[in-house]
Amino acid sequence: MQAKYLEDCYAKEFESEVIEVKNKFIVLKETLFYPNSGGQPNDEGTLNEFKVVFVGKFKNQISHEIEKEGLKVGDKVKGVLDWDRRYQLMQSHTAAHIVSNVIHAETGALITGNQLGLDKIRVDFSLEEFNREKFDEYMKQANEIVKQEKNVSSMIVSKDEATKILGERFSMLAKGLPESIKEIRVIEIDGFAKEACGGTHVKNTKEVGEITLLKVENKGKNNRRVYFKLGI
Repeated sequence: MQAKYLEDCYAKEFESEVIEVKNKFIVLKETLFYPNSGGQPNDEGTLNEFKVVFVGKFKNQISHEIEKEGLKVGDKVKGVLDWDRRYQLMQSHTAAHIVSNVIHAETGALITGNQLGLDKIRVDFSLEEFNREKFDEYMKQANEIVKQEKNVSSMIVSKDEATKILGERFSMLAKGLPESIKEIRVIEIDGFAKEACGGTHVKNTKEVGEITLLKVENKGKNNRRVYFKLGI
C-alpha cells in the first residue's frame, strides 16, 4: 500500500481500490489519509459516502475506520480529506519543527516528544537548566524564521545517508528503528533545520502564521514541556 501523503501533502482527493476489509476497517491500495503517528493526529474525511473517523498504521498497513460497514474488497473509492483539519495539522507540524530547533540551538536540549493539535501544540524536551523567562525570546526567534519565508522540502534517503545529513540527533533515533526500515524521509527548512520526519508539512514557513507561547511546565528532573498555538 502506497502512502501518497508522503509525495504531496497538498493533495485533497484521490481514487483507490479496497484491498482488505474487516468490519468497519478498510485497507486501500493507496491513500492520502495520514495515520495517527509521530504526535500527529490522523486525517479525517470520506471514502465515497462513508465518513472516515480514524486512521491508524498496523503491521505496516494503513487502516481506515469508517462510521459503518458497507465497503468490500475490490470496490473503487474516492477519498476526500477534511482539508481544513489537514492543513491546520500541516501548519502545526512545521511550527513544531521550528520551535524544537530554536530550543535545541539555544540550549542543546534533546526533543523527547511532541503532540500536535488544532488548538495547541506541545513539545517535550530534556533540559537540566530551566529558565522560563527565556521562552518568550525563543518564540520571537521562531516567529523570525516564519517571517523569513523559508522553503520547506522533503527527501527520501538511506539510513546511512540520513546519519551523514542529520548527525548525532539521528544516530540516537536510529538505534530504536526496526531493521526493516531502510529509507528515511528528511524534512528540511531551508538554511535552518533538517530532521527525520514522516509527517505532513507546509511548503513555506510563512504559511505557519504567528506562533504564540501558552505556557511552560517543569515535569520533573530534566523533563520540560512547552505549549504554544498558532495565531494571536
